[in-house]
Amino acid sequence: MDFVILTLSVFILVILGYLVFVDTNPNSPPCIRGWIPWFGAAFEFGKAPLEFIAQARLKYGPVFTVFAAGKRLTFVTLHEDFHTFFMSKDVDFEQAVQEPVHNTASISKESFYKFHPACNSLIKGRLTQGNLSLLSSHLCEEFNYNLELLGSKGSGGLSDLVRSVMYPAVMSNLLGKCNSPSCPATVQEFKDKFRIYDEGFEYGSQLPDIFLREWAKSKQWLLSLLDNMIIKAEGSSRSTEAGTKTLLQHLVTTITDKFLPNYGLLMLWASLANAIPIAFWALAFILSNPSVHRKAVEQITEVLKNQDTAQTGVTAAELQKLSYLKWCILEAIRLRAPGAITRRVVRPIKIQNYTIPPGDLLMISPFWAHRNPKYFPDPEDFKPERWEKADLVKNVFLEGFVAFGGGRNQCPGRWYALMEIHMIVTLILYKYELTLLDPLPKPSTLHLVGTQQPAGPCRVQYKHR
Repeated sequence: MDFVILTLSVFILVILGYLVFVDTNPNSPPCIRGWIPWFGAAFEFGKAPLEFIAQARLKYGPVFTVFAAGKRLTFVTLHEDFHTFFMSKDVDFEQAVQEPVHNTASISKESFYKFHPACNSLIKGRLTQGNLSLLSSHLCEEFNYNLELLGSKGSGGLSDLVRSVMYPAVMSNLLGKCNSPSCPATVQEFKDKFRIYDEGFEYGSQLPDIFLREWAKSKQWLLSLLDNMIIKAEGSSRSTEAGTKTLLQHLVTTITDKFLPNYGLLMLWASLANAIPIAFWALAFILSNPSVHRKAVEQITEVLKNQDTAQTGVTAAELQKLSYLKWCILEAIRLRAPGAITRRVVRPIKIQNYTIPPGDLLMISPFWAHRNPKYFPDPEDFKPERWEKADLVKNVFLEGFVAFGGGRNQCPGRWYALMEIHMIVTLILYKYELTLLDPLPKPSTLHLVGTQQPAGPCRVQYKHR
């Protein structure tokens, strides 16, 4: 009897899977379904998602759908369709990210829809280019202080070096000096917890905490940390002048429900998770190309004019003059851009000759978009000079560059991110003689969310000038 019930149950699951996974609309894109109900192609897709996308495009064309873990992921790969992705009223950013936000920061659905627009406006408003001068001087001081802690010479992982400097400096700049790790032990503890959280962020956005115990512990540790930071920010907010308030102090007056620390965690993650690996990649690319390294250092030396290497001041105006270094950073971003960004389809939308149904997660891949030879000749090569054609004075990037998204949901902190990366790379190259001890690592193909991480070691030897 038990065997009969089991057989019937399996049969029903197969039928249900067939009904859910098979498209009845003849105008739907080609579909990669897998053979396991609900899971679909999740296992195959999850092994190496970036490679999966490339192979699927070759096999199925520029628009295709992947069934994975109960979701329909429809990828759009032609540049001509990106405007629709970013600008159409038939797709929605907030609906696409609400569930991942709930999973990674434990913010309720109701709170997210209520406060996300205000948070987005706050960050966009406080981190405009016009306000960067209010932040750049203090950030430079923090970078100098933490770089000097490295000592006169040493060696180690380049990524760890960048983390050890940027974690406390950026936290002090955006969250307040009192909320920055203040000694090597607390910096190390924060690095350990944040790295677990950051590295598991993509899986945490899709899976319940019970399947990711260490990651869930790190999330709770960071939320407790943010709780304490909020208390300090609330206590000092009233006595701080409006023009000198930190971003966290502004957040305190924006979020009025119990999820304030949770929004603080998201803001903390957003300020560190992508900027740090890009700073790493920019330095790694520069150091692995001797002619690029020489040209970058020559321009930095010319602009900074023999400043003290212990306390080096870099102003926003001086960063503007370091155009070649900015090209290097943008080229690093191009080559190591996020694997995918997403919107949820809320009404049927036509792309190419296909009709994408409501409920689908519409996806584009900046990583692969930036390898389109029509817009980026020799796309796999690191060529900073290609950015000479961009009108960066007017903040116009190269056509085909979509690392920061588009439309009204572009990355609200993009100008701050570019400034902090530009500044830390400038200071490191000016202060230190650096030698790579390992070949330039390849990017990992395992993740879609955020900047690509290195797949292997990248050690560096440094000596203070």
